[in-house]
Amino acid sequence: MNALLSTTYFGPVQWYQKLYRSDAVWIERHETFQKQTYRNRCIIATTQGTQALTVPVERGNSQLIKDIRISDHGNWRHLHWNALRSAYGDSPFFMYYEDDLRPFFEQRWDFLLDFNEAIREKICELIDIQPHVNLTDHFAVEVAGDFRSAINPKHPAPDPDFAPRRYYQVYEAKHGFQPNLSIVDLLFNMGPEAIFYL
Repeated sequence: MNALLSTTYFGPVQWYQKLYRSDAVWIERHETFQKQTYRNRCIIATTQGTQALTVPVERGNSQLIKDIRISDHGNWRHLHWNALRSAYGDSPFFMYYEDDLRPFFEQRWDFLLDFNEAIREKICELIDIQPHVNLTDHFAVEVAGDFRSAINPKHPAPDPDFAPRRYYQVYEAKHGFQPNLSIVDLLFNMGPEAIFYL
């Protein structure tokens, strides 16, 4: 099975399941940027419930995802890292992975796609998966295995191949199990066992 995916910022467990289970993955570079999607946001669990962390982007002449630039507006890197530390500082594996992930909140990337790809590569390394990933060289017309619109925080489409399985979460006693959060939720809570939930 092949999968066609949109780029994601610390994408959800479902997105990483597609990476792990697909023979080949294509990440779309030529689609139009869409607001309020995983392209520039992730959802984490906090003591108050779920929280969306959004990377601010600049609006330019081109709205193709490959041309979208990251904005430095609002000190977002510092805010995102503090949110992750606050949310997962007591999780079993935060200290184990924090040195691997902190650089994403200290360095600057110009383009969202490059930033997301660097994150994807690091997460795949940490989870120990080696997906065969390509970037599209033109806009891909809908094909079998197209999850660009299906993996969506606001309006997810049915996905018979994805059934979220419960794993330990720091705030489960307070809020119940929260399915399909950012991959960092699975990583910080389950560590090397994360791969078994994909």
